[in-house]
Amino acid sequence: MAVKAPTPDAISTILANPSPDTSSEMPDIVVQVLDLNAKGNRYMFTASDGKKKLKGILPSHITPQVISGDIQNLGLIRILDYSLNDIPSKSEKYVIVTKCETVSPPLEVEIKEEIKSEGVGILLKPKQEDEIKSEVKRADAGVFLKPKQEIISKSAAQIVHEQHGNMAPAGRMAMTRRVHPLVSLNPYQGSWTIKVRVTNKGNMRTYKNARGEGCVFNVELTDEEGTQIQATMFNEAARKFYDKFELGKVYYISKGTLKVANKQFKTVQNDYEMTLNENSEVEEVSSEAAFVPETKFNFVPIDMLGPYVSGKELVDVVGVVQSVSPTMSIRRKSNNETIPKRDITIADESKKTVVVSLWNELATTVGQQLLDIADQSPVVAIKSLKVGDFQGLSLSTLSRSMLMVNPDIPEAKNLKSWFDSEGKEASLASVGSGMSPSARNGARSMYSDRVSLSHITENPSLGDDKPVYFSIRAYISFIKPDQTMWYRACKTCNKKVTEAIGSGYWCEGCQKNDEECCLRHAYSYLYILVIKASDASGEAYVSAFNDEAERIIGCSADELNTLKQEVGEDNMFEQKLKQATWVPHLFRVSVSQNEYNNEKRQRLTVRAIAPVDYAAESKFLLEEISKMRA
Repeated sequence: MAVKAPTPDAISTILANPSPDTSSEMPDIVVQVLDLNAKGNRYMFTASDGKKKLKGILPSHITPQVISGDIQNLGLIRILDYSLNDIPSKSEKYVIVTKCETVSPPLEVEIKEEIKSEGVGILLKPKQEDEIKSEVKRADAGVFLKPKQEIISKSAAQIVHEQHGNMAPAGRMAMTRRVHPLVSLNPYQGSWTIKVRVTNKGNMRTYKNARGEGCVFNVELTDEEGTQIQATMFNEAARKFYDKFELGKVYYISKGTLKVANKQFKTVQNDYEMTLNENSEVEEVSSEAAFVPETKFNFVPIDMLGPYVSGKELVDVVGVVQSVSPTMSIRRKSNNETIPKRDITIADESKKTVVVSLWNELATTVGQQLLDIADQSPVVAIKSLKVGDFQGLSLSTLSRSMLMVNPDIPEAKNLKSWFDSEGKEASLASVGSGMSPSARNGARSMYSDRVSLSHITENPSLGDDKPVYFSIRAYISFIKPDQTMWYRACKTCNKKVTEAIGSGYWCEGCQKNDEECCLRHAYSYLYILVIKASDASGEAYVSAFNDEAERIIGCSADELNTLKQEVGEDNMFEQKLKQATWVPHLFRVSVSQNEYNNEKRQRLTVRAIAPVDYAAESKFLLEEISKMRA
């Protein structure tokens, strides 16, 4: 027979047992759901047993049950696991339901048990059929209930205590530790202990800010239910726990704090993030076998990366390696520190390629492995990449990024099969060069923050702290013909080569002469072009590098250099420059500050360029007009 009423004294049972142990037998707790309403991605409600009420929360992992209609207002649910917490600055408590099941659809009314004392018994007023029907016996004085204590004659705490006494010493030790599921944690909780596996461990990083220097590292933790949370440790805590946390091992963790997760830095799906300090407790669970869990990817096709450019969201990609550069040394402007970098180019079934910059250990370890097997076209799966707009679009690893070579996953096998059958013969193009302001690949880059040139030139402080990015629509009004438009480049690292002593050329980047570091075959010159851009509000000089300059001029730097060497009245060099002027373009530009003769100046650099799509441009202008009228 279906349950039509809450469990008698269910709220009292919850209040008496704020931290039930689900490993022992739980008392049956059925409550009626009242005042159900959404708060963010979770739901608040009031739990009622007919006599008492208690405020409650249904966390985000139970939200689908509410949305699907399984849990409704006035319905009955059976609480299978919970934790009882205090509300800060208030004397009341609330229950966080971490596991429940639906018992009954919505009843017609709220169940209320109106009672009053009478003699030796309790007089119960008549109820509707949908309300509580208790087992009773009749007497002349009225209707008497059997003592309710029989129903819950043993509280959960009493049951735990009895079982605790009958267990072996090892079992008693295990039961003294109340383990909370990750979904039940929140910033308002008091003491808690979690049992989690380390599923990802970041590198130790150093930082410097106004308060001084420090170090920090992160781990991703997963409990037995699959819920994840990111934990961060700074300075003393980082040094204390960095060697203790090992990938794949299981730990008991307590005395940490929680706060709302910063979306810019979070790597897991959780509303909160954890911070551990030097007083936090981390204890390895030696009885649990260590294993490295399967990494979960959410791959984004290369041709769909455009909307992520310069955004906060990280992406995962899978691709076939097309080329691997040697290791380069990059000097940081912030602290003058030299760090290793290596670029790899990957492609996927969209027939697009993208450059991925590997930094630090990934550049020197896995990067070297890829260089050694590059001729075998290995498949790489990379997690947590930042999407930038260098050369239109590029990817870059972070300290938390993970790279797997030839992983045993379906996506990698399918990609390898495609490449072997048709991909190696296909014509591949850079995703940056195909960036269009229409469709989904790049629409946000060209239209999300459109400004006029005067907005940039009349604000000289723009880009003072760090580069800022804007989109502009402008004409190229002038290209100075006698400027230095290109440089001779190394085919391996694209850096400038200079004439070596005696003969040949020397590459500073590769530290090799021209016998080992040959000049680029197809493009022995790369552009470093300065143009004047104009719109209705004003004009500004803008720098454009090779890929963007090629789309402006319409030919490679090597071809333009050949035209310049030609002599005669019909000089095609100047004709080529003239053809490139007064053509409208959509530009994505960065604005930064450069110091020249102790004077700061704005520098505008083209990061992406696309022809004007007049249909998309008209739509954009109509939307802007609508905003002005609103």
